[in-house]
Amino acid sequence: MRAVLIVNPNATSTTPAGRDLLAHALESRVELSVVHTDHRGHAIEIAQDAARGGVDVVIVHGGDGTVNEVVNGIVGQCGPGNPAPAVGVVPGGSANVFARALGISPDPIEATNQLVDLLGAFRRGGSWRRIGLMDCGERWGVFTAGMGVDGDVVAAVEAQRAKGRKVTASRYIRVAVREMLAATRKEPQLTLHLPGREPVGGVHFAFVSNSSPWTYANSRPVWTNPDTTFETGLGVFATTSMNIWANLGLARQMNSRKPRLDAKHLIRDDDLAWVEVTSDTPVACQIDGDFLGPRDRMRFTAVPGALQVVAPPARMGR
Repeated sequence: MRAVLIVNPNATSTTPAGRDLLAHALESRVELSVVHTDHRGHAIEIAQDAARGGVDVVIVHGGDGTVNEVVNGIVGQCGPGNPAPAVGVVPGGSANVFARALGISPDPIEATNQLVDLLGAFRRGGSWRRIGLMDCGERWGVFTAGMGVDGDVVAAVEAQRAKGRKVTASRYIRVAVREMLAATRKEPQLTLHLPGREPVGGVHFAFVSNSSPWTYANSRPVWTNPDTTFETGLGVFATTSMNIWANLGLARQMNSRKPRLDAKHLIRDDDLAWVEVTSDTPVACQIDGDFLGPRDRMRFTAVPGALQVVAPPARMGR
């Protein structure tokens, strides 16, 4: 079995020692090549080369941004659902939402042990798990996308990262609170389009999910669509009010251990074939925590079974 290990040395929690430990563990199971990324988009190029070269597994040691690039490289090269390398992940970022949603430990050492065990099970006659992806038109989304204040938060965090500031959960929370407060003074610009329904205007922001939880605040999951999984259609979570007290109540529900998300200003649904968001003027858009730029129209389409992953079987229920 041939594998490529893609390491983002600039990811939040990757270290040379962790990389070497991971590579040493993998060499007992696969014929391994190790490649480091050195610029934005580099992981796309490496993944495309791996797919063209007939590699069996592409393993990512980095954050969600690197994972997204690898997925876009593989699916862009091979097409969704076609024979292609499976994707494995050993977390190395700050949130690692994709890996954790797949059931991979956020601890790199434990995740390495999981990965080695899963590779061994495959060699003994097992099969890879298949998950759905989001076709976002101009790129593939792995677990989440957002328009409005969500995109503003990601843009602001990326600006701070560019200044050399470390990205942490607490920094995300501080930025999110600031952007939410700023948004209370803005008129709603978005219109939400869902299958079989009339468009809903007056929307302030919209999240689209391909899995759950939506994100993590350190070890605590944050929920928007608890019933959305990699094996279902898409989930949508949108609001028609920026009232501070109403959204504080909603935030408490999102952080609950047993979330029951309900509010008069909330539009929420699961297992959708597609979601489209339009805007009067371009607004910030993010995909998998990566700022895409301002957009006035985005359509997100569920594509079942698009990608093979090295991960535990899907869990039933929440």
